[in-house]
Amino acid sequence: MPQDTSTLQVTEPEPAAEAPAESRAPLALTRARDALRRPLQAWRRWKEAHPRTVEVASAAVTVLAFALVVAALLLPNKSEQFKAAMFTRIPVEGLLGAAVLIALPRRARPWVAAAAGLGLGVLTVLNLMDVGFNEYLGRSFNVILDWQLLDDAQSYLADTLGGTTALLATVGVIALVAALLAAMVWAAVRVGGLLGRHPARSTRALLLLSAVWMTCSTLDVQFSGIPVASEHAVTMVRYREEAVRNTIRDERAFAKEAKADAFGATPPAQLVPDLRGKDMIFTFIESYGRSAVEDPVMAPGVDRTLDASTQALAKAGFHAKSGWLTSATYGGNSWLGHSTFLSGLWIDNQNRYRTVTSGDHLPLTKVFQKTGAWDTVGVMPGVQKGWPEQKYYGLDKLYDAFDLGYRGPKFSWSTMPDQYALEAFQRLEHGRRRDKPLMSEIILTSSHQPWAPIPKLVGWDELGDGRIFGPIQKAGNDPRDIVTDSQRSKEEYGKTIQYSVTSLTQWLTRYGTDDTVLVFLGDHQPIARVSGNHASRDVPVAIVAKDPKVLEKIAGWKWTDGLRPAHDAPVWKMDAFRDRFLTAYGSTPHPSNG
Repeated sequence: MPQDTSTLQVTEPEPAAEAPAESRAPLALTRARDALRRPLQAWRRWKEAHPRTVEVASAAVTVLAFALVVAALLLPNKSEQFKAAMFTRIPVEGLLGAAVLIALPRRARPWVAAAAGLGLGVLTVLNLMDVGFNEYLGRSFNVILDWQLLDDAQSYLADTLGGTTALLATVGVIALVAALLAAMVWAAVRVGGLLGRHPARSTRALLLLSAVWMTCSTLDVQFSGIPVASEHAVTMVRYREEAVRNTIRDERAFAKEAKADAFGATPPAQLVPDLRGKDMIFTFIESYGRSAVEDPVMAPGVDRTLDASTQALAKAGFHAKSGWLTSATYGGNSWLGHSTFLSGLWIDNQNRYRTVTSGDHLPLTKVFQKTGAWDTVGVMPGVQKGWPEQKYYGLDKLYDAFDLGYRGPKFSWSTMPDQYALEAFQRLEHGRRRDKPLMSEIILTSSHQPWAPIPKLVGWDELGDGRIFGPIQKAGNDPRDIVTDSQRSKEEYGKTIQYSVTSLTQWLTRYGTDDTVLVFLGDHQPIARVSGNHASRDVPVAIVAKDPKVLEKIAGWKWTDGLRPAHDAPVWKMDAFRDRFLTAYGSTPHPSNG
């Protein structure tokens, strides 16, 4: 029967539904996987087309991996030890490591190799840290105590070369450490893989090298004075383990030592009676070391300055005696030298510093506060943040970098020229009328590295708020031109010492009185790049006064007349000064045991 077309309806096809998210995700993953596969496939095709090139490149990469491992096992921790002969030795640690990797099952080998590579990377980083610390501080990096000094180093770079440079340097160092650790892991895994793929040949080579190592060790075979058979990495691990043990033992022992004080229980009336009525000034000159007085590059100018200053002081009625003290620090960490000198304890690390400054061992400056006969004040232009040690040192008032009214430019790390700091001290404290004499501790910073730019002396009446130093600072050397040049560093360092000494002695001849007694010294030697790799830790120290009785009290010390100590003048450890000084000026010992 024919269909009634009048009732038929044409239905439009429905649009295709959008694929659900669940189905789109695998598609995206497939496309991403294909995108990654394409270059890998291209790389495989290239390798198949150039087998000889691939073989040579693979061998070169393997040789590089071996070289990295061997170099890390032999890496010295002092810059002067970087000689070709140091890297031509046979490291026993490498032989032992190879034996272990050959013996391991295939699955365990890469994991053990990676762990060994990471440990070797850490040892390499620590050795490189030692190189830097030995260069700047004359000692190795302490894995317990020295991490906070890295922040100080970053701050120093920011003050010296600018914040951007310091930030880039910090990022660069972090990236370098990460890359070094990754490279050592990669190298160890690659070496382990090669040994595992060819166990027979690897074993024969290992036996041969072991025989050579034992022969060289037995016969003490040397190349350029360096033993061919090496145990360097094991020695460095033992050294660091012993350093950690010594640090822990020292912390406990020093805590007991700091509680004993020969003058801890001395009544106030029996402390420094022979200095009553004197204005006492204890001044540290940054990095003023023996090298400044005796090194052939720096000494001529510094010695002329010391002799001329001695004569100028004598013309003003002042006389001086000088000697040598062996500082507890070298190249930096000035606060360790300050605390050693003032506390009479040997403070050569940060743990000791924290222990003594949180205790009640009597520092020399606090002696004067304890008597009640002196007002006490500190002038510290290098302090730019809270300084809780003020209480320990017995300073009634502290003037830091922001309290001295300076509006001129910084001179690299130094916040202000020494001449300005001394004039501010005169204006704010020393020149005021007062009921008691004044005991002052002053830290002069113009001779702090990098010794560029260097301030110049201006008229004392022209100092104002320090803006006069603007053109001088702009005309000075760029620190970046000095820090990389050892000879120029020496020359500029010597000039800063001349500037600091002249500023101090001119201030004394201008403002000193019959009752002024000045004790000044260096806190440590400059860094090894200036003082030399094997320089002593000695620093000059001098006592200056008008009253002849003050110097008569130390006649038995056999110090040299004038500001320049003789080469053979007495040398004391810096921690011996406090007790000798207190005894010389009439203090009576009354020991305390904490």
